[in-house]
Amino acid sequence: MEEQKDYRISFFRPTTPFSRTNRNLVIILVLIWAICVFGFQILLRVMEKPTPEKALITFEKVWGNVKDGSAVESEKIEFANSVLMVLGKSTLAAKPEKRAVLDNALSWVVYDLMSGDSLRSTFITEIENFEKQKANENLDLKDVNYLNAKTSIINRVAPLLGIETYSLKAKLLPHELKSDGLVEFKAENKEKIHSVMSLYLTHNQSVLTDTVFLGFPFHYFYTAVFLLILFVVLCWVYSFKIDRLHTKSGHFNKPSESN
Repeated sequence: MEEQKDYRISFFRPTTPFSRTNRNLVIILVLIWAICVFGFQILLRVMEKPTPEKALITFEKVWGNVKDGSAVESEKIEFANSVLMVLGKSTLAAKPEKRAVLDNALSWVVYDLMSGDSLRSTFITEIENFEKQKANENLDLKDVNYLNAKTSIINRVAPLLGIETYSLKAKLLPHELKSDGLVEFKAENKEKIHSVMSLYLTHNQSVLTDTVFLGFPFHYFYTAVFLLILFVVLCWVYSFKIDRLHTKSGHFNKPSESN
């Protein structure tokens, strides 16, 4: 009588040599996957070092004088440009309270850089008119009056800050300058601005993030490409090993030759 093969598999309480071998193989492959995924993340955290951007270094150099009112014109310009660097970051879009702090800082320092009451009065009027146009629900972004108002603000402020009128920084100006923040840098915003600047201009870096591999930062290549390849390889290894195990265990019997 032909021997009855036992195909039952219990992962946690294996009852046959085949199920025990299968269980051990799965555990080994899962451990390899877990070490490669979570071990790399732990390694990133262990090796990381907070590194400030150049804009933060510039900000910290001039902030003391700007805060106490002793800053010269060049320091105010550096301050404004460092604030603009953060306002250009897409991650700030989800934090309106932090953007409000920076908008107040930028508006105030630009207003402070302008000389003459008549020039400042004209500037306030321009900003207020532009804000009214933006608040219009039926605003057409191609409207001539809207574009002219936007261009006027850029042409007035960009040279003041030493930036090109066609640059990304210059294009941000009409949207970040606020009429209610021109005259005064509010005390609460003065207390918050350093933490906001540090948050967005400090990045954790290490040799794993700074090394370039095949044109990508190594940590990006590892997580976005290598781990996908590893997953496919582990699946192939399991299929290959389990196929050989089936054959060795006799679960795949060769068909008998016909007489």
